[in-house]
Amino acid sequence: MTVYASSQNPSETQALVAEVLGIGKHEVEVEVRRMGGGFGGKETQGNHVACWAALLARATSRAVKVRLFRDDDMRMTGKRHPFLSRYEAGYDDQGRLLALQAELHCDGGCATDLTFAILQRALLHADNAYYVPDMAVTGIAYRTNLPSNTAFRGFGGPQGIAMIEEVIDRIARALRLDPAEVRQRNFYGEKDRNVTHYGQTVERNHLGIIYERLMASSHYAERRAAATAFNASHEFVKRGIALTPVKFGISFTTSFLNQAGALVLVYTDGTILVNHGGTEMGQGLHTKIRQIAAAEFGVGLESVRVNATNTAKVPNTSATAASAGPPISRRWPNRSWPRPKTVMWSCAWGLARSDKCRP
Repeated sequence: MTVYASSQNPSETQALVAEVLGIGKHEVEVEVRRMGGGFGGKETQGNHVACWAALLARATSRAVKVRLFRDDDMRMTGKRHPFLSRYEAGYDDQGRLLALQAELHCDGGCATDLTFAILQRALLHADNAYYVPDMAVTGIAYRTNLPSNTAFRGFGGPQGIAMIEEVIDRIARALRLDPAEVRQRNFYGEKDRNVTHYGQTVERNHLGIIYERLMASSHYAERRAAATAFNASHEFVKRGIALTPVKFGISFTTSFLNQAGALVLVYTDGTILVNHGGTEMGQGLHTKIRQIAAAEFGVGLESVRVNATNTAKVPNTSATAASAGPPISRRWPNRSWPRPKTVMWSCAWGLARSDKCRP
C-alpha cells in the first residue's frame, strides 16, 4: 500500500495504516512531498484521512483520493487546546514573586490525541522566564464533546506562559509599577535564582542583556511616557506598550524522539540525492538540507537534490515538530555557526493602539 499523505509524521501514518489494514509496516510506504503549512495540526490529524483512503483503496482495489471540503475540515479537526487557569500568588513590595500555586485546566476534546503531552509542556512553561522560590502547578485534562484538540504552534507553551504573564501584570497593577520593571525583577538569575520548578538549572542566561538592549533600542521609557500622556487626554481611544520575555524549550519533551536520519546517495557523476526524515511544510527544510549537503561535500547547490520524504528510504522517523525541523549546520562555508541549544531566549516589545474604541 502506497500512501501519499499530508502529514508531519509519516512514520506514524505508516504505523496506523498498517494497523487498520492488518499488515506489517514493511508493506506500507508513506510519501510526503510537501505540505501547504503544518503548524502542528498535521502531526496526528492527517492520519484519519490517510487511513480512510487506504481502507477504501483496499476494498475497491483502486486508487482513492480523499480531500475534505474546507467547512468539513474546520468542523472535524482539532485546534489549539483551550485552557482555564486558576492561581494564587504571593509577592513582596518590590513585585518579586515569593510563591505560586496554580491549576491548568485543559479542554482535550473527544479523544486523547496529544493532550497529555501538551498539558505537560504547559506545566513546564508555567514559570516562563521567572524564578519562583516556591511553586506548585497542577494540570488537569478534560474530555468534552468537541473535536479532539491537538498540537498547535507552541504545543502548550503559550497556555502556560499566558498564566504567569497574567500574574505579573496583576502584580504590577496592584503595586502601580511598570510591568516591564516587575518582569525584570523576576527574571532567572545566577546561582540561587536559576533552578526551575521542575529541577532544571538555567544556564547561559542572556535574557538580562537582551532586555537592556531592547529597552534602549526601542526607546521603551519614552514611548511609555508618551502613551501615558495620550491616555490621560483621551477618554475613549487608548494606547499601550508592553515588553514580554519568553523562555521556550525546543525539541521533544520525550527525549528519544530527538533523533534524525538520512539516506545520502552519491553518484559517479558527482551528483547527490538526499533522502531525510523531515517533512517540508513551508519552513524551508528541504532548502536547508540541500545547503548542508552541498557544504559537507564541497559541491555547488546544482549538484544536490532533495527527494520526497519516504518511509521506505528513512524508517522510524520522529514528527517534524517541536522547533526541531530547521537545522543549523556547524560547518557552513565562511561562517561559524553555534550549536543548537535546548532553550531559546527571546524578548519582544509590542505597541498596541486602538483608534476605533467607542463608549
